[in-house]
Amino acid sequence: MKKMVCLVDGEHYLPVTKSALNTLDNLEHIEIVAVVFIGGTEKLRETSEEAVKEKLGRPVHFGDDPHKIPYKLIEEVLLKHEADTVMDLSDEPIVDYSKRFKIATIALENGISYEGPDFKFYPISEREILEKPSVKILGTGKRIGKTAVSAYAARLIHKNKYNPCVVAMGRGGPEEPEIVRGDQIKITPEYLMEQSDKGVHAASDHWEDALMSRILTIGCRRCGGGMVGDVYITNMKKGAQIANEVEADFVIIEGSGAAIPPVKTDKNIVIIGANQPIFNIERFFGPFRIRMADLAIITMCEEPMTSPEKVKRIEGFIRSINSKTEVISTVFRPKPLETIESKKVLFATTAPDSIKSVLVQHLEKNYGCSVVGTTPHLSNRPLLQKDIEKYIDEADIMLSELKAAAVDVATKDALKAGLGVVYCDNIPKVVDGPQGSLSDAIIKTVEDAITSFSKS
Repeated sequence: MKKMVCLVDGEHYLPVTKSALNTLDNLEHIEIVAVVFIGGTEKLRETSEEAVKEKLGRPVHFGDDPHKIPYKLIEEVLLKHEADTVMDLSDEPIVDYSKRFKIATIALENGISYEGPDFKFYPISEREILEKPSVKILGTGKRIGKTAVSAYAARLIHKNKYNPCVVAMGRGGPEEPEIVRGDQIKITPEYLMEQSDKGVHAASDHWEDALMSRILTIGCRRCGGGMVGDVYITNMKKGAQIANEVEADFVIIEGSGAAIPPVKTDKNIVIIGANQPIFNIERFFGPFRIRMADLAIITMCEEPMTSPEKVKRIEGFIRSINSKTEVISTVFRPKPLETIESKKVLFATTAPDSIKSVLVQHLEKNYGCSVVGTTPHLSNRPLLQKDIEKYIDEADIMLSELKAAAVDVATKDALKAGLGVVYCDNIPKVVDGPQGSLSDAIIKTVEDAITSFSKS
């Protein structure tokens, strides 16, 4: 039997509302445990909860202000009655899309589904599989540097002798979870080409993690991403079970795009891209993801991708809805894994063309190279191919991130043309404050996860 709380409004006449409640109550699997008026009560002829309760025949709750959605009251009633689901029987003008997403966030945070006449949102799946302390790294969108942060965190954790492994899911992941021993094998361009020729997506996130952090990684696949963050299919459950068996002491569970890994972890790190539309962060299910954060890292915090004013707004918004979390703003800078000094470089990246000059200047100043060409099209094979053809005769080295078409196009074409291939990492750099503040915050989150695991 599902315990249901119904949200109603005074715009509907009470006999109509009662008829809808009776219809729901007649369903064998439903028990309506409470009714919450979320607006329009000034239009009711009856002015007290007791009078309306008598009319509707069920416990009734009113908010303090008939012109405002009583979000806090909704949560209190859900918890008090141990509800399984919320049925929204209200309508405009009491609620609009934004208000309904706020209500949905409240319900989903408490593991309660939220539905109406033509919609239903389910809480995300979080399976209790891991037998080791863990942290989840998830994002509010795609191409915001989640894997770069994951690799950076893995190196920090390994440096602090916690012996981590990474379990990552991606849209190009393997049919069965795949272990890559980044701690044992030498991952060269030629080796990755061999994997690609076998049909492996050798630029998948777990390969990037293995190359950048030199630790054991476990690659998984997923298809689909819901509005809340669930995926349609994934083999990450098997990947997490493998993580229990390998010799790692700590597990990093890495999300994919805005999809949230369906594995419960002790703590969560949430990545927010400052280059994203602000309404995707402040509205819809952006707040749901942000409120999951034990540490919030904002990326892409520089012009022309965003403005200082927008970064401050995002920082303030995060703190306003999740006061417990630490917020750190960052930018990314490329770091070649091998020397490129005195070389003519063709640089392949997923970073937008608008930031090209900043990255080129950083490479030339810090690594003594000459960047003769760039392409921002690693995730667009036809455009990437055109850019490579344009610049390849001028270059000695193909410098590439390990993403998207980095192996089957960029590496393949470079090796065929006799160029050297060097992969590069993306290092998060703190915008305001010392770099140590980011590493300290990550390690604190890891230590909190270990403490939380030991108490469970």
